[in-house]
Amino acid sequence: MAILDKDPIVVAPTPTPFDTEDRVDHGMLARNIERLMPSPLSGFVLGTINGEENALSEDEKAAIVKTVAEVAGSERMIIAGIDNPSPSDTVRQATRFTELGADLIRVRIPRDVEPGEVISYFGNVLPRSPSPVVVIHQTPTKAPAAPAEVIGAICQMDNVYGYVTDHDIRFESWVRPNVPESLKFWTCNGSLLLPGMLIGANGAMMWLGNVAPELAVDIVKLGHQGKFNPAREKQALASRLDHLIIQHGVAGVKAALELLGWEGMRPRSPEPIVPYEFRVLLDMELRDAGLLG
Repeated sequence: MAILDKDPIVVAPTPTPFDTEDRVDHGMLARNIERLMPSPLSGFVLGTINGEENALSEDEKAAIVKTVAEVAGSERMIIAGIDNPSPSDTVRQATRFTELGADLIRVRIPRDVEPGEVISYFGNVLPRSPSPVVVIHQTPTKAPAAPAEVIGAICQMDNVYGYVTDHDIRFESWVRPNVPESLKFWTCNGSLLLPGMLIGANGAMMWLGNVAPELAVDIVKLGHQGKFNPAREKQALASRLDHLIIQHGVAGVKAALELLGWEGMRPRSPEPIVPYEFRVLLDMELRDAGLLG
């Protein structure tokens, strides 16, 4: 579809379904995406941590992009994720994913490199990417991948569509003034929807959008309108769901989605499934939230 411009925009990282032989199941993937088509989500992000990107080959990621684009590409934005410190290989993958139907390319800021190298990386990638880029700041440690001013400099380059925060809302409040108002600035987590809007976000990209898309979109819309008090109760529910589910990481997210009817929601081996006791607790919480009948 045409790349969306009107704010706010909410997208979700799509979990990868696996069959009993631990293979990506594209029939299940298509049906899972079809479940979300009536939702208010604006798009799907593929090749992410929540999609178990580290357990997928590039060919598997490419096939996932192709399947989702075929199912939803005419009605939703398709965003393909890349995490690669090589500029040339990032461009190669971006070209491949674009040819398969990606509208946008989500590129993670390289970690453990000097600020000048980060600038050089994006200076090489952005002019050569065939699709606009969503820059994402996501690190496995508490240390930022780059200073706020460097992130701002990246976002002022041509061919940047937007920016996705990390979880440190204090740091991201320093980033926000450096990112042009014309760009997308998306908060990254269900517990940070309203706090993110308070520092100037105009959208969101988070896994809770799969579990509770209407709830997530409602919070973002209210926050974008400056209606923070009416959104607080909804944010409290989103935070409660996030706090419970993320205790088991991707396995927790997949357990919730399986209870909601998604197919193939076992983590890829060797990641374990959630304990039975947690599944029972999760079932109760989803019912209390009105998400499960």
